[in-house]
Amino acid sequence: MRSRDNNDVGQATMLLLAVVVLVALSAVAVAEFGRRIEQREQAQVAADAAALAGTTGGQSSAAAFAAANGGALVRFRIDGAEVVVEVVVGDSRATARATRAP
Repeated sequence: MRSRDNNDVGQATMLLLAVVVLVALSAVAVAEFGRRIEQREQAQVAADAAALAGTTGGQSSAAAFAAANGGALVRFRIDGAEVVVEVVVGDSRATARATRAP
């Protein structure tokens, strides 16, 4: 029967620790990526709603709809029959256009 070498004790523990740290870091990265995607989508939803509201209610209506959808209206422009808005949600910006014409 062979005796164990004392230098090998604890290697599995270190490997397991490394795997746990890697899994934890991966989970954090995936969560952050998901948060950014959600924020970008929310910004687009808020911009779309603000642009549509701006066609009939003007800038104040566009700002109210942007705020109701979690965003802040940072730009509002009427260009002929077209309304162009830019909305910010967190770090994400989105632009939307809507037409007043039938």
